[in-house]
Amino acid sequence: MAWTNTFYCVRQCVRQHVRRPRRMRHLFAREIAWLAIAASLSIGFGAAGNANDLVSIKASKPYIGRNVTLKAELFKPSGKGPFPAVVLMHGCGGWQSAVINALHDVSWYFLDRGYVVLNLDSFGPRGNSGGTVCRSFARLASARDYRTYDAIDALRYLQSQSFVDRDNTFLLGQSNGGSVAIKVSELPVRDGYRAVAAYYPWCGAFGGSRVRLKAPLIVFGGGRDDWVPARECRHKASTGARLQFVEYPRAVHSFDLRIPVQRYQGKLVGFDKEATEDSRARMLAFFDSERLGKELRLSKFEQ
Repeated sequence: MAWTNTFYCVRQCVRQHVRRPRRMRHLFAREIAWLAIAASLSIGFGAAGNANDLVSIKASKPYIGRNVTLKAELFKPSGKGPFPAVVLMHGCGGWQSAVINALHDVSWYFLDRGYVVLNLDSFGPRGNSGGTVCRSFARLASARDYRTYDAIDALRYLQSQSFVDRDNTFLLGQSNGGSVAIKVSELPVRDGYRAVAAYYPWCGAFGGSRVRLKAPLIVFGGGRDDWVPARECRHKASTGARLQFVEYPRAVHSFDLRIPVQRYQGKLVGFDKEATEDSRARMLAFFDSERLGKELRLSKFEQ
């Protein structure tokens, strides 16, 4: 995919740049600028085959008394389809660099497997970027509410596209987006999501130990997560669609972000390679099991 290759080249060039002698860096900066321009052009207009486009989606729920137009990146496999599709919803930090990189990683993971991907930005159009939502329980609760509407708006947008298999659209949410995913899995929505995945969500969003899910849900948590402890998810049960919980004992919050383990907003966050790779494989198997009717294969991390 054209812009993916450009992005990779920019990243590699930056890594090489920091190791160059200082006298050469001003010359190399010109190369970086041109590559960044090329990347922005391919993002904005979409290159041939597998490239992504920027799309706009009208939000059905006003925010602070005004209408909002959501922005999203749309990744499409080559061909006419129809393809299965997945919506990605970021955490409370919004589209910060580490988050967007992780969302791009999972976008390409699904794209390589024949999925359309819609990477949705709920916060930028509302002026809530930069981690401001993370700082307040009230803002987190408000975001769970309006982003539940966003998830349905994104679903309806995808279902209106001729290249999307409208009966096989899925949802993946990180952190606050994962809590939204939990809420969405409980909604009695006609022609709703086929299945849902929640990465390190606040499981208080279930509202109780027993729930009646409308859409199958798989939840991933970290055993060392001190932001939204995994123990809050362990004993949830569904009397409706199936519910599965997977815990990675050594992982902390945001374990799929490629950053060293560190403190953010006073809580541990950081990358765990094993949890990231295993969770993606499980999530794909979970989605495909609903799409194709296959049983989900269990692994040693099952709790």
